[in-house]
Amino acid sequence: MTVDASPGLAEFEELRSRLFGIAYRMLGSATDAEDVLQDAWLRWQTADRSDVRSPEAFLVRMVTNLCLNVLDSARARREVYVGPWLPEPVLTSAGELGPLDDAVQRECVSMALLALLERLSPPERAAYVLREAFGYSAREVADLIGSSEANARQLLSRARKHVSLAEKRTVDPATWLDLVQRFFAAARDGDVARLEAMLAADVVSAADGGGVVHAARRPVRGRDKVARYVVGLLAKFGAGFASTLLEVNGETAIVSTRDGGLASVWFLETDGVRVTGLRQVVNPDKLAFLARQLSRTGGLPGL
Repeated sequence: MTVDASPGLAEFEELRSRLFGIAYRMLGSATDAEDVLQDAWLRWQTADRSDVRSPEAFLVRMVTNLCLNVLDSARARREVYVGPWLPEPVLTSAGELGPLDDAVQRECVSMALLALLERLSPPERAAYVLREAFGYSAREVADLIGSSEANARQLLSRARKHVSLAEKRTVDPATWLDLVQRFFAAARDGDVARLEAMLAADVVSAADGGGVVHAARRPVRGRDKVARYVVGLLAKFGAGFASTLLEVNGETAIVSTRDGGLASVWFLETDGVRVTGLRQVVNPDKLAFLARQLSRTGGLPGL
């Protein structure tokens, strides 16, 4: 978003990363988050700032309320979405979503957790994001979402139960890379048996094509089916792809290009021994924000 020097610009720009981070985590969409920030900026310009004691509290409350409105309409759109819905991937190595200094902060932008946040009601999602990702107290959360402190605590409790994840095992980066390399080597070779040996029995693969490009319309479940699906996918569509590893949503992802354009982002979840989950974003609309990020940073050749 490009804005001219205006009253209130300095305060807004200082908080931009935090505001975008809140909006993205609440919406799972970088595109929608940008729209929310544009709306917030326009409202901030016309607001009576003489009575604003804390620009941060004022703007975070505004962005939160705008996101709640967007979530109400987004739910209806996602009910008719073609195939699995996954969040838009965001390059995080440059701090686009704010600091990711610890495991909790990284987990709050992971594809796995953002997908789980879809289970929450909009108020629960707001409360969870504000508390867990940004450290606002229950009292502050209540003020930001316009509820009582007791209600905010109830929202947080319900949200935590819905999105509770089994403790993730920390995987050494070298171990993860070795598994990924062996995984794709087996897939490219068409070696289903070798690939199956690297998959957990209950592995799930979900691909977001949005009906725009070819992708499985339903999650593929089980070692045998996922192995055959991945082998078939690379055999049919893998030619001409160039891939690299980048930090996306706080974790290492496989980012692929084809014919000079961003084609897919793969997230592989592992317990350190086997692949336990696959998420593939291939919908061009979902990749547009990341493509713009890469074009600015020169992160991938040809973009």
